[in-house]
This record gives sequence, C-alpha cells and structure tokens, in this order.
Amino acid sequence: MDTIWPTDLPKSKGPKYTLVADTIRKAIENKQLEVGVKLPPVRELAYRLQITPGTVARAYSILTEEGLLQAEVGRGTFVAPPKMPLLDDVWSRQLHLRDDKYDANVSLFSPRLPDVGQVSLIRSCLAKVAQGDPKMFMNYPTRDAYLPVRQAVVDWLSDLPLGALNADDIVLTHGGQSGLCVVFQTVLRDPKPVVLVEDLSYAGFRRAGELMRAEVVGVKMDKWGISPDALDHILRQTRAQAICVSPEVQNPTGGHSPLERRNEVIEIARRHDLQIIEDDCYRMGEARAPSYRALAPERGWHVSSISKTLTPALRVGFAIAPRERSGDLRRSAEYGYFGLAQPLAELTRLLLSHPQSRQIARDVRAKMGEYVRVAVNALGGFNLNWDPDIPFVWLSLPSGWRAAAFSRAAEREGIQLRSADEFALRDGRAPNAVRIAMNGHVSLKQFESAMLRLRALLDNPPEQISV
Repeated sequence: MDTIWPTDLPKSKGPKYTLVADTIRKAIENKQLEVGVKLPPVRELAYRLQITPGTVARAYSILTEEGLLQAEVGRGTFVAPPKMPLLDDVWSRQLHLRDDKYDANVSLFSPRLPDVGQVSLIRSCLAKVAQGDPKMFMNYPTRDAYLPVRQAVVDWLSDLPLGALNADDIVLTHGGQSGLCVVFQTVLRDPKPVVLVEDLSYAGFRRAGELMRAEVVGVKMDKWGISPDALDHILRQTRAQAICVSPEVQNPTGGHSPLERRNEVIEIARRHDLQIIEDDCYRMGEARAPSYRALAPERGWHVSSISKTLTPALRVGFAIAPRERSGDLRRSAEYGYFGLAQPLAELTRLLLSHPQSRQIARDVRAKMGEYVRVAVNALGGFNLNWDPDIPFVWLSLPSGWRAAAFSRAAEREGIQLRSADEFALRDGRAPNAVRIAMNGHVSLKQFESAMLRLRALLDNPPEQISV
C-alpha cells in the first residue's frame, strides 16, 4: 500500500470515502494490488491519510460489496480473487423458448415470472454469500443473526399499509404456504378447530387447515369477497377461530374487497372473536386499501412472499402477527423449523436490499401486464375478469362448455389451465369457469398462439347446434 498512498488523498471532488475506494479500485485494476494482498487495518490507514476510521471502513465496505475485497474475521481485509464469470447476459436473461424451437405446449397452471434481470442478480448475490463469514455455514441460526434480513424485509414492505411494523414483527418462512401453516399453528386450538374460507379460494387454505386437523367451511361470496351476512350466519352456527381471505387479489376470481367491505368483515369478526388471516401473495401492484392488520391490529395476520414479485424458486415468505401476538408467532416458527438456513437468509437480505431489486419488481409487473393484455385481446369478447397487475385472468365459460370439459379440450391443444373445481371445497359448487395464469417463460408470440387456440375452442363449444 505504500506505493499507492503517498501521504494524502488525491486532489479531487467528492466524498472522501469514494476517493479512498476509487484509489484502491484503480490499484487492483492496474495490478498494483495483487490477489491476496492484505490491506492496512482501518485505523492505521485512517491515521496515515488523516481521515476518520469510519470513512475508511465505508470505502472497504463498498469494495467488499463489489467483490473486489473480502473480509476475514480475525485476519483482516484482502484483495479478493476475480469474480466467477457469469453466463452471457443475453443467455442468462433468456428463459423464453426460442422461435426456432417452437413448442405448442404451454403451462398456464401457475404464474411464471419472466427473467428481467433477477437471475443475474441472484447469481451475483449467491457469489457474495459464498464469500461470507464461515460461521454462517457452520452454526445453528440465532434470532440475532436474522435481524439484518428482518430489517431488509421491513424496508421491502415499507410502502404497504400494514400498520406499525418493525423487524421484531417479521417471521421468515419457506414461502407463503409455509407462512400460512405457521400462522395456523399459532392461531388454532382445540382438538377440531374450524377455519372459514371463501366458497372459491386458494386450495392451499384448505390443505393447511386439513394439516392442522381443522374443519374447513366455505362462506358465500360476491364480487367484493366474503358476504358479511353469510359470515355472520356461519359464525352463529360454528365456533370458527379464523378466516382466510385475499382482499387485494382474490384467488381465483381476481376480485378485491374495498375498504367498506373490509370494515364490515372486521365488525363481525370482533363480535365473534374471529382471527383474520390475509394472504397477500398474488398482489403485484399497489395496495388498494389498508390491510386487515392495519385496520384490525388486534386480530389481523398477514402472509406474503417474493414469489410473484421476484422469484418463487427461493421459497422465501413472511408472516406477520398482530403486535401482541408477535412472540407467539416467532415461537411457532422456532419450534417448527428454527428458521431459514443462514445462507438463504443472507441471500434474501442481499436481494431485498439491492438497489436494483425494486426496479426488477416493477419490470416483472410491467412484463406480466403485457401477457395479460395479449390474453385480453384474444379472449376479451368473452366474460373475462382481468387486471394488468394480476398474473392470471378468470374466464367464465360461454353456454355449451363445462369447466372440466373445457380443461380437457385445452389440454389436447397443449394448454394446461385450472378449472374452477380446483378452487372449490369438496362439497362445494363450482361455476363454469377457468383460471388462466400468465407464463413469462414463453415468448409473447407463443403465448398469443395459446390464447388464440383457446378462443377457437370457446367459439366452438361441443354442445353448439349447427344450422
């Protein structure tokens, strides 16, 4: 370092920490600092340059984040080996099937996000995790070890109306379904608890309830969600302890509950001491009303994930309890699975706190909106419920079609989608409708072809009478 630093910093404008970082960066690029060279301790370099130790520490931190330096506990800071080369950017961002390898088969079972840069970002974050503190790979996780990632989650959720929220309120889960199960474990009691769901609802509600040996009961719904009158009637007949709702994006219909309806549900829930569990995993746009946790802070639970904003592959979700129940929810998670693996938690911290992540989420939302518009252009002549910020559309079938028959016909065309039957309780009635999810892994051209094949089926129902 003596060959780089005479006695003071270069004469240049800008914060001193950037001058320190730039000088070291140039020295590494010019091979004046070779791989493995140890840099002076923070206080020693600060004394030599007559600047504060915090300035040097910040410069070291920036270069460590860039992968140019690596810090080893108890040993010091060293010049890091060159980064492992990533795949060519065009290839790393190309999940779509190439047109010259066209495949007519398209899965529309569940939303598949396009890669708009998150693959490259995740790889970069994984490389940083690999260079992290060795203890992260050898020790059991602790609550304190998760504090930085929980704070990153709070920052990530900062634009949502969730009520008072801090890092202690966040419980990390293995995706939204895991979050739902942890909340059930915290809320439900008695040998045979009762859980309420909307007549048509996410099948994971039912599965999580059955896992807890609960009786799952459907409640009638309208275009605004749970019917208040039906809810009050069922609560007079049962001793239900919780209700699962998706007020922002009702899955599968794509509807939402306005503020007035949410307040009606809360009034009834308070009268019957009912816990409200909100699943917010499908929302990609801005929230249209305050969450149940904000509106009813004594009984509102919130479950979310990054599956529809960044990637479902990491299986990272968040569960949030009412403030007075946060300790109960933490214990359920700790007793059940201790917590996320520390490398996964660190990856989550790096990903959520990266300055590119919010723009990537916005780009995912915009790209999925393009697929929705293609679907609407092809199918808009039919009874279609859609929103550009929702990664699926809900299609009510025309006369002559039944949901099961239409799903089979679509599958013969190479298209897999979900019938309304899959969202109804076993003893419930399902409408003649299907849910069509957006698939960002195929090109818009291929997706449009699938939509046009569906339209051809809709135009020619099997019961149509030829004249």
